[in-house]
Amino acid sequence: MDSLIYSLNATVPVFAVMIAGYLFRKIGLLNDAFVSVANKFVFRVALPCMLFLDLWETDIIENWNGRYIGYCAAVTLISILVIWRLAKWLLKDKTEVGAFVQASYRSSAAILGIAFIENVYGNSGMGPMMIIGAVPLYNIFAVTILTLESNEESDKKNAGRIGSACINILKNPIIIGIAAGVIAALIKLPLPVMVTKSIDYLGRLASPLALLAIGAGFEGRKAIAKLRPTLVATFLKLFGLALVFLPAAVWLGFRDQELLALVIMLGSPTTPTAYIMAKNMHGDDVLSSSVIVLTTLLSAFSLTMWIFILRYLNLIAG
Repeated sequence: MDSLIYSLNATVPVFAVMIAGYLFRKIGLLNDAFVSVANKFVFRVALPCMLFLDLWETDIIENWNGRYIGYCAAVTLISILVIWRLAKWLLKDKTEVGAFVQASYRSSAAILGIAFIENVYGNSGMGPMMIIGAVPLYNIFAVTILTLESNEESDKKNAGRIGSACINILKNPIIIGIAAGVIAALIKLPLPVMVTKSIDYLGRLASPLALLAIGAGFEGRKAIAKLRPTLVATFLKLFGLALVFLPAAVWLGFRDQELLALVIMLGSPTTPTAYIMAKNMHGDDVLSSSVIVLTTLLSAFSLTMWIFILRYLNLIAG
């Protein structure tokens, strides 16, 4: 019951803000201009600030666990490549490929992961190690896939050049935020309180603005038309990856905080960042928003299920 209540407390407010954005759009309080500006601001400013500060605050050297980070990275890479290959093979509408792949693998690792682990163990534990192993790959491949599978004709002409994808990766504000955060953490860069608070204020805008923009930009009729890929991506995100890789993690000896962080990485809802990037990189933002809404709605129950199973088997404590 505690796990269910916590999961609901973590996910219901997220879904409620999306609904609020949708209702505000319906009554004319929000409009297309807001959605466009909010998407750009979150993508270029708020999210990079949030990721930078999360990593800057982590003692990477003290918490370093190469075996665990390697597993997180390997699982993320395998998941992305397999889903990408299957999507290109099975999806009839090729304009959906980029958004489908991103929505199927990209978890709310940075936003939801730390909160879950701290709630159970009182500290972030292995959360930052999971973020280091997975989140850079999330973003690098999101940029690569959205570039190569872009719905924009000008991008498709450039998609044959790997250099174009590499340039987009290097220019991506989220990648820059992660790289800067890791470097700042490794060299233990001292920052004045006034600087960190300013960055923190900007970073805290990421989630609420992204969720409002998703709700305000949600197109119900189009989402229903994309129901099949939405359902498949939702299954992969909440159940499919976890069914494959959690047993492997148990077999390798990972326990407690390590396993809980992997549950978040493999089975948490699709991050709102997926919508922001799809919108800004000419991907299928309707499909992205549909998967985010559905995975968020169902994740309170799916995450509770995974946590209950692991606790019942005495694989995690707390």
